[in-house]
Amino acid sequence: MKSFCRIVLCLRRPVIILLLTMSPASIQLTLAQEYPSRPITLIVPLSAGGSADTLARILAERAKSTLGQPVVVENIPTAAGTIGVGRLAQAAPDGYTIAIGDQTTNVISSITYPVPYDVLKDFDPISLLTTSPVVLVARKSMQAPDLKQFITWLQERPDGATVASFGQGSGPHIVSTTFQNLTGAKFRVVPYRGLPPAIPDLLSGQIDLMFVEQSNVLGHIRSGTIRAYAILAKDRSAVLPEIPTIEEAGGPPLHVVTWRGMWVPKGTPPNVSQRLGVAVVEALSDATVQKRIADVGQQIVPRAQQTPQALASHHKAEVEKWTSMIKAANIKSE
Repeated sequence: MKSFCRIVLCLRRPVIILLLTMSPASIQLTLAQEYPSRPITLIVPLSAGGSADTLARILAERAKSTLGQPVVVENIPTAAGTIGVGRLAQAAPDGYTIAIGDQTTNVISSITYPVPYDVLKDFDPISLLTTSPVVLVARKSMQAPDLKQFITWLQERPDGATVASFGQGSGPHIVSTTFQNLTGAKFRVVPYRGLPPAIPDLLSGQIDLMFVEQSNVLGHIRSGTIRAYAILAKDRSAVLPEIPTIEEAGGPPLHVVTWRGMWVPKGTPPNVSQRLGVAVVEALSDATVQKRIADVGQQIVPRAQQTPQALASHHKAEVEKWTSMIKAANIKSE
């Protein structure tokens, strides 16, 4: 028995000596080459059932076959996404905690809330994923046949039309305030705790209008239970090509397109980030995945934009854009 232990010790000693002589970077690279060896946690800093969550679950299911390990989605829908994003910032940079976010969680929240992280410096980008333009919708009983006449109707309401919002500093609040400033319309903001309670009130005519991501109201627009006036984008939506852009419809140049990306903590080994990027690209290239994403009203970005560089560039531009919009709307940080 003693002889066996001595043999084991002799076999282990070179390994121990090797690890002691290796630099931290070399050890990290060695570990990265074995990645992944256990399940990966995919944080969604928004509620289950929403557009970001749906996308995350579609990608997680497909990525398992590429990575060889389960990708477990964890929803952290608190404080406009800041808790979930903060969790990623504090996670070990080993590729076992990753996150999907959008302009609410990874741009707007960091401007309107005091946060302990820098969205542009504390995370490494993996890939830009999908987009989904915001659409201006109104209750079905709205009589104005087009956007121009709808704007006129809004301008003639001395008490203001009712618009749904998800609180001070939320995306819909910023967009509706910007729209008012550009058109001279007046709104009475009706706050809701998210989209689920707001949609029924729009369907029943309790509120007049809403600025909402197209993927969240796709079925209602197609069934005619709400009226859609314009897509807030430079180009028409591939999902709803019959709806004009806001400028085609005679409105102001207000462009708001929801987008989603994937990040890892800053300092994640390049091999790990690259492996994750490959898994994302393979998933987005899968015909079944493409159909599932299209069916929920999201559009996969072109292959050339599915890169860390493209996400980093787009992210920076969005921070600048929303900072300007928030300042112009005179919305104070909370």
